Amino acid sequence: MQRGATAVAEPAAVLAVVTLGVPDGWLDRLTSLQPCALLRRLCDPGSKLGVLRWLETVALPLDFGFSDGPPQHQHLLRAMDVIDDHSDALGTRLATLMRPLIDEDLSVVFYDLTTVEVAGQAVVADDVRAYGRAKSGLGARQFMLSLVQTAEGLPIAHEVHPGNIAEAKTLLPMIKSLLARYPLKRVVLVADRGLLSVNNLGELAKLQAKLAAEGRAVSLEYVLAVPAARYGDFAEALRVSASTQPADKPWVAETTWQPSTKPSPESALPSTLTRRRLVIAHDPEVAQRRTQARNKMIHELLALGEQWGGKLDAQDAGARRRGRPLSDSGAKARFHHAVKDANLAHLIKVDLQAEAFSFTVDEDKQRYLESLDGKLLLVTNTDAPAAEVVQRYKSLADIERGFRVLKSDIEIGPVYHRLPKRIRAHALVCFMALILYRVMRMRLKAHDRATRVRHLRHASA
Repeated sequence: MQRGATAVAEPAAVLAVVTLGVPDGWLDRLTSLQPCALLRRLCDPGSKLGVLRWLETVALPLDFGFSDGPPQHQHLLRAMDVIDDHSDALGTRLATLMRPLIDEDLSVVFYDLTTVEVAGQAVVADDVRAYGRAKSGLGARQFMLSLVQTAEGLPIAHEVHPGNIAEAKTLLPMIKSLLARYPLKRVVLVADRGLLSVNNLGELAKLQAKLAAEGRAVSLEYVLAVPAARYGDFAEALRVSASTQPADKPWVAETTWQPSTKPSPESALPSTLTRRRLVIAHDPEVAQRRTQARNKMIHELLALGEQWGGKLDAQDAGARRRGRPLSDSGAKARFHHAVKDANLAHLIKVDLQAEAFSFTVDEDKQRYLESLDGKLLLVTNTDAPAAEVVQRYKSLADIERGFRVLKSDIEIGPVYHRLPKRIRAHALVCFMALILYRVMRMRLKAHDRATRVRHLRHASA
């Protein structure tokens, strides 16, 4: 192959997985299209129809599978159905190919989810397209994609979920799938906010006990970030830790932690499986920025409220101005919406029941929020020093780069497929393209090559 072959020549073994585990016969010709779709997704992403146009510009081996004539769009779609039907076999084979690249004795893996935009309004059976809150903060029809990467940035597992699924519900199934495919001896799972729940922690401890009972020596550890909305559960621990630390310097502290209500999955487990640490890290620069930004927003809102209050007082005193007079009910509604849009309704209270326009600032709440600024809370069952726990969590940013590659370079979305099996097949092709991207990056780095993968992609497109 002339175009695209240069960029993926070294990791060609990974590419070969798309034709393994598929029955012989007429399906071979259909599955021969998927390497083309994978190469094109990596080098020149576009639609499935675009793959057929792209095939007209490349040279293929004589025995590639197109001797009976050029493929049609229906062949490519049917090939996607074949890929999804045999996704388990393909995943197992892919895991076998990547095992030499994974440290089985100590595997730090990073887990996160993102949303992928979809098109169309039709509803089909077992639809994974659903309306949910996208990562942009807006509501959209989408599906969720979870991704597991190693500490070196190598993607090793992915899964497609409905677009409205709760993130916490995806964690345990992914861990079980990961342990089933890789003979890991120790797993240190690092995950972002949204995946921490008391039930998840209990189920992870239960899974650890089950593995031990089955004779599998696997140490299942985790570093999970605490959602900011749950910081109130740790208010006392935060207060005690901050009282002994300087406010203008970085610091890291830790304490033991147990949920106030122990979940049932832990009731019969030894304390060694349920012992957890709460690690608290403080960054004074982040704290200062957040406090200043909040105070600025509060100051602007209070100035607006005082302005409207002064206008109402002036109207009551008989002053006349151009335009429609401002009413107390109108001022209350407008100010209430302004406070909500600024996400400060928990801090600035508008009395909607009073006859006159009035509002108050919860100063105790404001001081409490300032005490949380710059704080990072992590729950872990590892024995690593607190500073190392924080550093491992901060390394999670690498998986965000993986999502950026999927969305920008590989262009996983928007997705125009309707059928769930074709959406899953599309995600699998994009996932394998990401593996090739990362393997190329690792090999370029190992050979001290300054060339970036993006440059190779453009040279081969």
